Amino acid sequence: MQMNKLSDWLPTTNKEVKIRGWEELDVILFSGDAYVDHPSFGPAVIGRILESYGLKVAIVPQPSVNDDLQDFTKLGTPKLFFGVTGGCMDPMVSNYTASKKRRDKDAYTPNGDKGFRPDYATSVYSKILKDKFPDVPVLIGGIEASLRRVTHYDYWSDKLLPTILETSKADMLVYGMGEQPLREVVKLLQKGVPFSSLRTIKQTAFLVHKDETIPKNKNWDDVEIESHEVCLKDKKKFASNFKIIEQESNKLKARRIFQGVNNKTLVINPPYPTMTEKEIDASFDLPYTRLPHPKYNKRGPIPAFEMIKTSINIHRGCFGGCSFCTISAHQGKFIASRSEESILREVDKVASMPDFKGYLSDIGGPSANMYKMKGKVQSICDKCVAPSCISPVICSNLDTSHKPLTKLYQAVDSHPKIKKSFIGSGIRHDMLVPEFNKNADPKELDDYTEEVMTKHVSGRLKVAPEHTSDPVLKLMRKPSFQYFHKFKERFDKINIKKKLKLQLIPYFISNHPACEVEDMANLAAETKEMGFQLEQVQGFTPTPMTVATVIYYSGYHPYTLKPTKTPKTKKEKDEQHRFFFWYKKDNKGWIRKTLNKLGRKDLVEALVPEEENNSWKSIKPKKVKNTFDNAIPAHHSRSKKKHKSRKKRR
Repeated sequence: MQMNKLSDWLPTTNKEVKIRGWEELDVILFSGDAYVDHPSFGPAVIGRILESYGLKVAIVPQPSVNDDLQDFTKLGTPKLFFGVTGGCMDPMVSNYTASKKRRDKDAYTPNGDKGFRPDYATSVYSKILKDKFPDVPVLIGGIEASLRRVTHYDYWSDKLLPTILETSKADMLVYGMGEQPLREVVKLLQKGVPFSSLRTIKQTAFLVHKDETIPKNKNWDDVEIESHEVCLKDKKKFASNFKIIEQESNKLKARRIFQGVNNKTLVINPPYPTMTEKEIDASFDLPYTRLPHPKYNKRGPIPAFEMIKTSINIHRGCFGGCSFCTISAHQGKFIASRSEESILREVDKVASMPDFKGYLSDIGGPSANMYKMKGKVQSICDKCVAPSCISPVICSNLDTSHKPLTKLYQAVDSHPKIKKSFIGSGIRHDMLVPEFNKNADPKELDDYTEEVMTKHVSGRLKVAPEHTSDPVLKLMRKPSFQYFHKFKERFDKINIKKKLKLQLIPYFISNHPACEVEDMANLAAETKEMGFQLEQVQGFTPTPMTVATVIYYSGYHPYTLKPTKTPKTKKEKDEQHRFFFWYKKDNKGWIRKTLNKLGRKDLVEALVPEEENNSWKSIKPKKVKNTFDNAIPAHHSRSKKKHKSRKKRR
């Protein structure tokens, strides 16, 4: 294989700019992540997209904010604009655990070193740039900007914050996946349109002063939500905003949203239609080196890259609409799938890399098994406002055929250099249960499950029922736990039929809105009865732009505006989480006392009887990692493309 040259990466220093023979730059990007030139890393994607439009682009990864700030000035002034992102994860999620403790590692920094990304990185970087280059436009994007585009609850400061456009002083925000809006931004700028006049580009947001005229668009309807000031005074009105925001984010013909903030108006233009196959292929087919920049060679491996360097992302979007997850808020509800040809080209590129050993770590996406799934009749989808296509039931208009995915797996495995391809992204097990997925062919679902179990799993299959309580699951927009029982029956049947020894590893969340201590005790008892000692567990972490977070802060469900209880104190959270580890000696006395107080002697007998059942006594408990403090919240978990622990969630 041909060795890469330094100029194969986007330049990060003046020396690298000179190597390319450039005298000035069109766009300079700033990122909270180390620079990995790979299609799973957003800053690299944006850089390559801009480059494909003929622009001279450089990237400044993890600029220092603790010195004379020379990282912000070293490349000079760009002709068009600065681009800013906090990175592939919200910086507050990168920097803190669910208990608000500083993390020991940053997965997007060489050697996992911490301290290279400031809190609220997008706002910090943007304000520095506006201070040093007041006349140069700053455009912000990425998951931090996208999910903080309106008034939102910030768990780490325990405050309601205004749009990030206000705190960052940026000129424009691109929300969601950036390829489509950036294409329009660049096209208009190259025609000589001033940046300040870019007011009708879809999937962008900006602030205007009260006395400014907001451009009209005859193709858009408008809706005004409660102002930031009203939200600060009235939690119920804050909650009512979210229903509008979520629905408009997921509609194919959405309204433009207005919100007052201080003496300005926030304008959020409607999103673009879902990317076509041709568009998403074009993004993935750009000339990525698929490697970290050589500047990191002596600093150690980048953990997030190590997890995904032999993985393939096959689609974007998720129609699950889980109440604790922000995938649809950022990537959209409708699935954008790559062509089989584009995927196989990437497989060939990975297989040709010098250190490739023949194993693909993942062929997946936000959810592994949503590839090529879409509405059967498009006109029905055009009118839909439902946040989920599979909750409370699977939409009769949704084509849930797994045949294209099964065919893709087989095509990948036929590559001469592929020994085995794993499915590391989480599988929606509920869609593989005929009793829940009533419109699907049961044989086809079994064929897919068997394909995965026999060829694409290394000992353990991870799925995410999330809870056992029907009221909690309903709020989560997850199906009844009875369907996990049904899936386990099919799993066990295939295990026996094929003489496999696979383990089924379920994932659960504690202290979610609507969850009580008794619900956690029932969860522990039911999963114990099924033979599980739980490993993959996590405490709910409120992150911006989710139904569950709105409930956590406001106490109201945004769709019904009915009061909804949420565990909030450390004591409540710790007690709920403790039930996951009923088998630990230190927990048994406390569990017995707690359940006796609740009058649930039946659960005492089920969980911690005086004489343990011999079948449990004979089992040496596994060393279980309590992930309450170290887990990555649900909205970063669907795809391994963002972090190792995303494998845990789906």
